[in-house]
Amino acid sequence: MTATPLATTRDEELPVFEERKALAPLTDQLLATVLEPPRLMRHALIITGLVSFFLLGGAIAYTVTTGIGVWGNNIPVGWAFDITNFVWWIGIGHAGTFISAFLLLLEQKWRASINRFAEAMTLFAVMQAGLFPLLHLGRPWFFYWLAPYPSTMTVWPQFRSALTWDVVAVSTYFTVSLLFWYLGLIPDLATLRDRAPELWRRRVYAVFALGWSGSARNWNRWRIGYGLLAGLATPLVVSVHSIVSSDFAISMLPGWHSTIFPPYFVAGAIYSGFAMVVTLMIPARRIYRLERVITSRHLDAIGKMLLTTGWMVFYSYIVETFIAWYSGDRYDQYTFLVARPVGTYAAVYWTVIACNCLAPQFLWIKRLRLSPLGLWLLSLAIQLGMWAERLMLIITSESRDFLPSSWHDYWPTVVEAALLFGTMAFFLFLFLLLLRFVPFIPISEIKSLQHELDTEERARG
Repeated sequence: MTATPLATTRDEELPVFEERKALAPLTDQLLATVLEPPRLMRHALIITGLVSFFLLGGAIAYTVTTGIGVWGNNIPVGWAFDITNFVWWIGIGHAGTFISAFLLLLEQKWRASINRFAEAMTLFAVMQAGLFPLLHLGRPWFFYWLAPYPSTMTVWPQFRSALTWDVVAVSTYFTVSLLFWYLGLIPDLATLRDRAPELWRRRVYAVFALGWSGSARNWNRWRIGYGLLAGLATPLVVSVHSIVSSDFAISMLPGWHSTIFPPYFVAGAIYSGFAMVVTLMIPARRIYRLERVITSRHLDAIGKMLLTTGWMVFYSYIVETFIAWYSGDRYDQYTFLVARPVGTYAAVYWTVIACNCLAPQFLWIKRLRLSPLGLWLLSLAIQLGMWAERLMLIITSESRDFLPSSWHDYWPTVVEAALLFGTMAFFLFLFLLLLRFVPFIPISEIKSLQHELDTEERARG
C-alpha cells in the first residue's frame, strides 16, 4: 500500500501520524525496535550498566559501610542532597503516570505515542527516589521498621512522621503505576509472543501475555480495567505528591511552613515529568527513525504543556515571595528576600529563575516547539532548574533558621555527587533495558488510533 498523507484530526493543524501505512508494515516497524535493535543501543546499554554498577554501587557500599558522615550533612542541615534527589526523582515519577492516565481520561489521541515512555519513566524514577530515604536512615537494613507490620514487640511506627507517610504513599503509588503499565503491555506482549524468532523469548512473552487471544471479550475487559486503573492513578498523583510536600509544610522552618506547597509541588512534578519525557523521547525518536509515529504534533503539544506548567511554577514562586513580604514575618522575609536571592546560595536561586521561569518563555515561539533539538535542550535546562529548585528549597531554609548562632553552610561531597549521577546512569540503564525487550510505542493503541482516524477520514469523504 502506498503511503499517503494522513488527514488531521478535527480542529488540529498538525497530524497525529505523518503518513498512513497498512497495519502490517506498521506493526513490523514498531516491533523492529525490540526484535532488531540498533547496535548503538546495545553499546549504550553496556556502558550505562557498567557506570551504574561501579559509580552507584560503589557510592552505596561506601555510604553503608562507613556511615552517612561521608555526606556533607551537618547541624542544622540534616536534609540535603539525599532529600533533594528524593523529591526530584519522585516528582519525575509522579508526572509519568499523570501524563498517561490523565490524557487517557481526556481522550487525547496524541498520548498514544508517548504514554509508555511516561509510564516506564514513572517506575524507574520511583525506584531511584526510594533509594535516598533508605540511605538517609543511616541503617537501611532496618527499613521495614517504617512499615506498620504486626510484631512481637507490639510497637508501631510513628504515624506523625513524614517518613511513614512517604512509605505508605510511595509504595501505593508504585504498585498502582506498575499494574497500570503492565496492563497496557499485555496486547503487545501477545504480539511479541507470536513474532519473536527465538523459542525462549516466545515462551517468556507467553507467560507475561496471560493467555491473551485478542478476542472481543479480551479487549472489552482490557479497556474496562485500563480505564479503572487510569481513574485510580490520576488522583493518586495529586495526593501522593501532596504528601511529599507535607514533609516540608508541617515544619515550622522559614520558607517551608506554607499551604501553597501541595499545588506547588504537583505543578512542579508535572513540569519536570514532561521535560523528562522530552529528554528520553527525542533521542529514541531519532535513533529508531520513528518520526512518522512521534510527529511534530506531539512535540507541539508537549511544548505547550511545558509552557503551561512552567507558568504555574513561576506563579507559585511569585505568590510565596509575595506572601512572605506581605505577612510581615521577618524570618520568612529574610529567607525569600535575602537568603535566596543574595545569600550564600544565590547562584542556585538565579539558576532556578533562569531555567524554570525565563527559558520556557521561548516556547511561545512555535518554531522552537517544533524543533526537536531546541525542545530537547530546553528540557535539559528545565531538569537542571527543577533539581536546583529542590536544593534551594531545602538548604536555604535549614542553613538559615531562626537562630543566627546555629547557622551553618552546607556543601556536598564527592560521595553525594556519585549517588546522584549513579542514579541517573541506573535510570538510563533501566530505560534502555526496557527498549531492548518491550516496545516503547504501544503497538495496539497506535494501530487502533490509525484505524479510528482512517474511519473518520472516510466518513468526511
